[in-house]
Amino acid sequence: MTRVKADQGRRRRILGGAVCGLVAACAGLALAELASAAVRPESSPITAVGGAVVDRTPVGVKEWAIREFGTADKLLLALGITVVLGAVAALAGVLAVRHLPAGIALAGGFGLVGALAALSRPEATWRDALPSLVGGLAAAGVLYLLVRALTGPRPVGAPPGGAWSMDRRGFGRLVAATLAASAGIGYAGRRLGAYGSAGATASRADLVLPEPAVPAPPVPPGADLRVPGISRFITPNRDFYRVDTALVVPRVDADTWRLRIHGDGVSHPLEFGLRDLLARPLVEHDITLCCVSNEVGGPYAGNARWLGVRLADLLREAGVRPPSQGGPADQLVARSVDGMTIGSPVETVMDGRDALLAVGMNGEPLPFAHGFPVRMVVPGLYGYVSACKWLRELQLTTFAAYDAYWVRRSWAQQAPVKTQSRIDTPRPSAEPEEGRVAVAGVAWAQHRGISRVEVRVDAGPWHEARLGAADGNDTWRQWVWEWEAAPGRHTLEVRATDGTGAVQTGVRTGTVPDGATGWHSVSVRVRPGPGRKA
Repeated sequence: MTRVKADQGRRRRILGGAVCGLVAACAGLALAELASAAVRPESSPITAVGGAVVDRTPVGVKEWAIREFGTADKLLLALGITVVLGAVAALAGVLAVRHLPAGIALAGGFGLVGALAALSRPEATWRDALPSLVGGLAAAGVLYLLVRALTGPRPVGAPPGGAWSMDRRGFGRLVAATLAASAGIGYAGRRLGAYGSAGATASRADLVLPEPAVPAPPVPPGADLRVPGISRFITPNRDFYRVDTALVVPRVDADTWRLRIHGDGVSHPLEFGLRDLLARPLVEHDITLCCVSNEVGGPYAGNARWLGVRLADLLREAGVRPPSQGGPADQLVARSVDGMTIGSPVETVMDGRDALLAVGMNGEPLPFAHGFPVRMVVPGLYGYVSACKWLRELQLTTFAAYDAYWVRRSWAQQAPVKTQSRIDTPRPSAEPEEGRVAVAGVAWAQHRGISRVEVRVDAGPWHEARLGAADGNDTWRQWVWEWEAAPGRHTLEVRATDGTGAVQTGVRTGTVPDGATGWHSVSVRVRPGPGRKA
């Protein structure tokens, strides 16, 4: 009986220690959230650790996460970090019950990990370490108090042989009070953080975009084939893909935003705010963007109507000359407010194409998730070498002197978009009925255009598809081919020819280092029509 009671007491101490650790972690995270409201949202421990994990994750793992989870990869990462934190917190509590200094050291050490992660982020300052340090100290202090309450001197009159220094009801009240206080502090931190971003929200809501000096022509009749299941010709903002490393979307106040242009070959450095930018002649242009992480047939491409200032005009005003005209800089490094760096070829952005500092997307100010207040858009280049969001600085340098964020992680320095085509309908594993089936999708080769799309069935002869009307060379084109489908299993393939006459290669390669290649294929099973046996 004595041994049974001892085992029960041991289990209760372990359970109590785990509860102490988890409650202490909640308190630490709440205080860290409050502290991050005074620094910046990116400095909160989970966000800082998540960003550091993204920075150090191997390319193959990142590609797998993007492929499997899409934009939900950030949420899953945050949840994973929270689970790990909970496990470490519970371990710290159990350890503290047995050896209080060791448990407290483990709890505080996790705050140190968060501080180091915050300091490792691009453009970090010493202030970014403060929320994690505050959270770690708070967690250690709360853990000490809870464990002392759990294992300290037994109250007078308490029955012997138990695992608790205070009665369970009293300990439960203490835990509940600590959790309630933590919830209140965390809520205050969130509210203060929201208050800090209220100016950004108001600045976007109040922004009225000027009419463009050079408006885009209307989308040509016939550009949108209106085939059921095909991607819309203009992608709505809510559906436009998002691939970046920001666990927390930066919310920049347009009223205080500034952009600086400087560096090699800049004879007249420029600095201006959003109102200055909007006072310049604005141009409107339909441009398809594509992420280099987009696998063959993948979803990370979208077409939008962008409004902005021609980047080449600003660079010339700053005295920049492209390398072909003797300029010393061949790379334009764009820096985001979250520290991201993206390098673009100077020659490309100044070769006459409509490379923009965009302020509008589909008739409204940029959404926060897509770079408000200003981002870069360069037709013909993958986003990781052109499409910097939340822009704050442009620096002229050379590819030999500086490697941008993704280049340091095994991606190519320069990456023009490759010719790609995609079958949107029928979907993989679809079961259409025999007879005429519309095979349709989109194809793109930005700044070269699409001149031809072909489809084949079961590796047979290629059949030319009907193209939607072209809206310039910088957007995708819809296509459709009417297939007389016979019952059975079939594989459909598509390939495109760009405006220069180059046919899309069928050689399959992965996305690293400069974009995927290959023909998209879809397997379907055609069902017999009514009255016919399967």
